[in-house]
Amino acid sequence: MMKLSMILAAAAIPLAVGVSSGAIAQKAYGPGVTDTEIKIGQTAPYSGPLSSLGIFGRVEVAYLRKVNASGGINGRKVTLISLDDAFSPPKTVEQTRKLVESDEVLAVMGSIGTPTSLATSKYLNSKGVPQVLLLASTPKLDDPENLPWTTTFSVSQLVETRTYAEYLLQSKPDARVAVIYQNDDLGKGNLAGFKAALGAKAATMIVKEAAYDVTEPTIDSQVVALKASGADTLFHASNGRFAAQLIRKVHELGWKVQHVLLNGVSGISTILRAAGLEASTGALTSVWLKSSEDPRWDDDRDMKEYRAFMTQWAPGELVEDSILAYSSAQMIVVVLKNCGDDLSRENLLKQAISIHDLQLPLFLPGVKINVSPNRRVAWRQASMARFDGSKWVLFGDILSFPAGN
Repeated sequence: MMKLSMILAAAAIPLAVGVSSGAIAQKAYGPGVTDTEIKIGQTAPYSGPLSSLGIFGRVEVAYLRKVNASGGINGRKVTLISLDDAFSPPKTVEQTRKLVESDEVLAVMGSIGTPTSLATSKYLNSKGVPQVLLLASTPKLDDPENLPWTTTFSVSQLVETRTYAEYLLQSKPDARVAVIYQNDDLGKGNLAGFKAALGAKAATMIVKEAAYDVTEPTIDSQVVALKASGADTLFHASNGRFAAQLIRKVHELGWKVQHVLLNGVSGISTILRAAGLEASTGALTSVWLKSSEDPRWDDDRDMKEYRAFMTQWAPGELVEDSILAYSSAQMIVVVLKNCGDDLSRENLLKQAISIHDLQLPLFLPGVKINVSPNRRVAWRQASMARFDGSKWVLFGDILSFPAGN
């Protein structure tokens, strides 16, 4: 078992707290909190078939280590215990129990993975432990009635797939779509969302589906079967490793197809270069973050701060693929700082579900975070983008979807 336990700290973002004249703030502490420390935990796949996703945990650690150098959150240091779960739900349950019952963390914050987060949600909710800012996209975690202690920090599968479906319905209504999907809640959820967004057209537009398990060495046989369908569009409900394999194999087979990629598998450094830039040219995705590989942001103050952070605090990580993790760490800081001296589990949850129109530094202008007691998904906005062989080029307006969709 790999364990990353580091002393971390909070944001340099000031918070004004109004206190009536003569009032004295009362301290309230949950497990893992003292006058000098806040202890939180998370799980991440530092090993196993999807170990590339461990970058999220490492960058969060690095960011919080940086802000810790400025003095901590409201005078307290933060200990983040980040445990390896190898992207295996049973292992995630084991590690999460350790965080709660042995390490006695205040909350689980920023854990990575859709099936792994689902595996621990009932346990954490039964214990009244905040499970917040998850890097998981399934709408099953947006369930205030049954999972009142849970929130996410990834765009919902329903929102992202609707972006692609509406684009195809408007620009390519006669598309013949093949779908490759991961055989778990990540892939199945995105496939279900895509079909729902296509509506009645799904029956005629989707001509072939193929699934894979994350333990498979390759998906060459699935590619051959999908190509035989005669599809002209390929929707990837997959993770990065298999998306790169698929793009490369499609190119080798000479299959002329429009790739539609989930944002999470659109990284230029790790996915598109591995697949081949020529093979990836023309692919579509949705974007809600600024890109360090887009020259338009070269003079952006927040991008410069991000680059400086990566150089000093996370020099071994890929700059392009760390922006979401950086933003996730900033959200952890915002929630903890907003708790003030009331660091009970109840107040931490209250702050996590009381976020209104928050614009994080590296989100695209106009993309804001809203989390409420009734809606636990962080944002519902994005822009379509096309890969031109070197960078993602945005086109069209920022798309926004109401909370009811």
